[in-house]
Amino acid sequence: MTDINRYPLESLFNRILSPIKVFLQQPTAGGIMLMMATVLALVLATGLGAETTRHFWEQQLMFSVENHFTLKLSWRDWINDGLMAVFFLFMGLEIKYEILMGELASIKNAALPIVAAIGGMVVPAVIYTVFNLNTEAASGWGIPMATDIAFAVGVLTLLGQRIPKSLVTFLAALAIIDDLGAVLVIAIFYTSTLSIIALVAAGILFILLLLFNRGGIRHPLPYLLVGTALWYAVLISGVHATIAGILLAITIPSWAVHKPEYFRQQLVKFFAQAQKDSSFSVAVEATAIAAQSPLQRMERILDPWVTFVIVPIFALANAGIDLSHIIWIETLSEKVTLGVMLGLAVGKFMGISLFSWLAVYFRLGQLPTGVDWQYLLGAAWLGGIGFTMSIFINQLAFLDPLYIEQAKIGILLASGISAAIGLVWLYRAAART
Repeated sequence: MTDINRYPLESLFNRILSPIKVFLQQPTAGGIMLMMATVLALVLATGLGAETTRHFWEQQLMFSVENHFTLKLSWRDWINDGLMAVFFLFMGLEIKYEILMGELASIKNAALPIVAAIGGMVVPAVIYTVFNLNTEAASGWGIPMATDIAFAVGVLTLLGQRIPKSLVTFLAALAIIDDLGAVLVIAIFYTSTLSIIALVAAGILFILLLLFNRGGIRHPLPYLLVGTALWYAVLISGVHATIAGILLAITIPSWAVHKPEYFRQQLVKFFAQAQKDSSFSVAVEATAIAAQSPLQRMERILDPWVTFVIVPIFALANAGIDLSHIIWIETLSEKVTLGVMLGLAVGKFMGISLFSWLAVYFRLGQLPTGVDWQYLLGAAWLGGIGFTMSIFINQLAFLDPLYIEQAKIGILLASGISAAIGLVWLYRAAART
């Protein structure tokens, strides 16, 4: 009798979980979860449940340690300042990996997505500013600058084998650079009154984390403990707390103890001794951990939590709009709505495609292998899917609920339009080839 037959309940449990596992492993799963959370947020914010939903997110939650330390935030603020700091940590780890070992490690490969991303940030900001120059809503220029990597790549993968993998890599690299640009915008332009003492404390903690890295500390616990203190220092400094996630990511070690060749040699050795030593599996696990960098391990651990928990919860808390009282003709003619919607849907396409053409024309970069201009233009349309980062910046840019609502409508409409056009465009491009 095999082990699996000895445990029939475990076999039944695995069969029940199998469809869920298959779904979660799909590249589109994160985008689908985000879309479901958005729809639920809209339903909860509309009609009879609107007031209850608003009251829930505004309820205060206090964290206190023996009356010496107290932190009181609303549920929405805990999500936007706390959970999203973990999102930014994950995003920072992705950016660091791509710069050191991934697509952005080579200037030749990185040049085109970098230039394209710059265009995809500048042109939308300009379009928004044209609509809202010298108005109270002028501060929202950063909203249409970012691309939502989960949504954009998720839509792209719906086409499966019809599109070259290099196009997925290009769009992912572009979105990562977009995210880096959004982080800089948040840190520089969306910062309130600064506390010098808190900034100095944050600086000291950041230096301590760098010393951990330089000193060869690889265990995650010291980084997480000091990183939590760094988050609090940044929170009370006036700089948005999520920047602490990026700072922590910078300090996480990117080197492994063992090189891949040594790991392979050790595996052969362990399996050769497997008959004699029953504890070989423990040794294999320890060696496997040593063959991975802390950066890779942390990124892998955070990935499902960020994709399937943090980002959907963020959408649930922030994407809701009471649709019952909206007068659509008036709302769509508002400068904020137009600036955000056209900035994302039109500005992203124009910026990415134009700057890509300039980069290729002046030989600063080259099209990825297997990608022609029709494919790249389709990816440029998908760049207009702003969503997560756009909604996040929207919360920082405005205090007026009316502007926040108008911008949300612009983000949702632009993201839907960009996804639909990009999908059809790429489908036709794939059919042509």
